[in-house]
Amino acid sequence: MSEVRLDGETLSVRFTRAEKVLGVMGDLEVPRSSITSAALVQSWSEVRGLRVGLGLPRRRLLGTWHRRGHRQLVDLRRGEPAVRLGLRGSAYDEVLVRTPDAERLVAELSGRP
Repeated sequence: MSEVRLDGETLSVRFTRAEKVLGVMGDLEVPRSSITSAALVQSWSEVRGLRVGLGLPRRRLLGTWHRRGHRQLVDLRRGEPAVRLGLRGSAYDEVLVRTPDAERLVAELSGRP
């Protein structure tokens, strides 16, 4: 399972070796100042574009989705909570990633207690 950590001013997303191979992607680190929005993933319809990686409909999405002028890094699994992060000045415009403490992460990034 991928690991999402917020250490001070850096957000890191670490993937297992198998996830990196199946998703054709690598780990990601972004400064907190690059995060423009944080929200819980409400629906898989938020993932749009052409896929590079693994896509098992209604079960598992893992990889990079491309559409004109927009790139999403995606790691979603049915039934698991996930966050959607808007980014600025990064290789990706959005990151949709599963994490067991999604609500806490959104609250922390939004500045709520």
